[in-house]
Amino acid sequence: MTSIGLYEALIASFFILTFCFLFNKKPLSSLPIKKTLKSYPWNWPVFGMLPGVLVRLHRIYDCSVEVLENSNLTFQFKGPWFSGMDILATVDPANIHYILSSKFSNYIKGPEFQEIFEAYGDGIINSDSELWRSLRKSSQVIFSHQKYQNFSTSTTRSKLKDGLLPLLSHFADEEMVLDLQDVFQRLMFDITFIFITGSDPGSLSIEMPEVEFAKALDDVGEAIVYRHITPRFLWKLQKGFGIGTEKKMMKANAVLDRVCAKYISAKREEIRSQGITHNSDEESEEDLLTSHIKLDTSKYELLNPEDDKFLRDFTVGFMAAGRDSTACTLTWFFWILSENPNVLTKILQEINENVAKTRSDVQDKNNLVYLHAALSESMRLYPPIPFERKSPIKPDVLPSGHKVKSNINIMIFLYAMGRMKDVWGEDAAEFKPERWISETGGLRHEPSYKFLSFNAGPRTCLGKNLAMDLMKTVIVEILQAYEINVVHGQKIEPKPGLILHMKHGLKVTVAKKYSTLE
Repeated sequence: MTSIGLYEALIASFFILTFCFLFNKKPLSSLPIKKTLKSYPWNWPVFGMLPGVLVRLHRIYDCSVEVLENSNLTFQFKGPWFSGMDILATVDPANIHYILSSKFSNYIKGPEFQEIFEAYGDGIINSDSELWRSLRKSSQVIFSHQKYQNFSTSTTRSKLKDGLLPLLSHFADEEMVLDLQDVFQRLMFDITFIFITGSDPGSLSIEMPEVEFAKALDDVGEAIVYRHITPRFLWKLQKGFGIGTEKKMMKANAVLDRVCAKYISAKREEIRSQGITHNSDEESEEDLLTSHIKLDTSKYELLNPEDDKFLRDFTVGFMAAGRDSTACTLTWFFWILSENPNVLTKILQEINENVAKTRSDVQDKNNLVYLHAALSESMRLYPPIPFERKSPIKPDVLPSGHKVKSNINIMIFLYAMGRMKDVWGEDAAEFKPERWISETGGLRHEPSYKFLSFNAGPRTCLGKNLAMDLMKTVIVEILQAYEINVVHGQKIEPKPGLILHMKHGLKVTVAKKYSTLE
């Protein structure tokens, strides 16, 4: 299935086989697969549609496309009886605009979301209402401050110069195959960790060491996925007994707590020793943890920088958000380039015309219209966050006419949305950067409730521009110096999870370019 583990697979199998014996008495091979895939998931007594999801978990994204395409963009999933797993799935832009913008105050993360994602604590990922507004406002101020912008720019340049490019050079010299997905995850883990703490964990090196904080984030992500596909009482039971995936979750949480405590303590001591005050403007650069410790509490009454848990939740949340989404996008992007050599040629030509070989600053990258379009098109088809989850406070009726009860789970499937002909046209499944370019040669704007990779409405991603600039910088640096050749014959498919990772990684070889672009 996925990496949810043997114990969890046995539970899933028990559910399905018990159903077959009690209600159908037919083997799995005789279940109505064609009906499930081409029309609607089969709604069994007691178990609802969950068995069909479990046996198709390996291709859940393609199934979501088929089901939503055949149900007018919105579909009601029925979970097992009394499990609280009923879901309204939608990719209808009108519904999405209504939920994320027009009626934003009625659609929150909610207590069930916070319970499932409890490892992220009370940070910006989980928070709602006034706490979220305070976190959002403070982060917006910090992100826009020149100190952090200087720090993020210098960090990215340094990590590319001293980390990524030498690593690619080594693999090119040794003529070795490398997993580009692993490389990008390590790159973004190091960059994000430096952004937050000012310290380099050094996961991006020739030795490819295992870093316990990174592994803990992966283990937490696996457990959260498992909680999404398992009745609450089952994972709660595992948590109570400390077994299965919940045991892994507890161990991972302990690692996150310990590592965060170490860096928070060190940062507090560093600030004390340097005599930095809340009003100091002397530093030209500043990491996020320092900025959060120095928060002016008179402006953000609900935030408490004196509380180590507040800083821990901020650190874990931003690490999870900053590492995976960017690394995921870069991985799919380089694979797509290998499948579309004509697009690669156009990008190389644009880089050659607009970016000096020895200088690739932000001003240069603003001229890379076709590269920006290709990145957007890549995220349309392979969104790093494949689904968004919301829950209404009060009962409501969506623009599609679907009634929603309070606290029901609403899922917005970004992966399926990017492939909907009703949303993107008959060529929705095709990779066409040109759809993002206007007749005058500039970038074409698409509403955020249609292109949702950076979220929409008040929760639109604060780091959108930073992320786009960072990805452009990485892509330009690599393409100017190296040829990335994808190894033929490998199976490329998305892994079910919170992030749209490639299930088997992306194996590539690297070759140096010994002359400038012509």
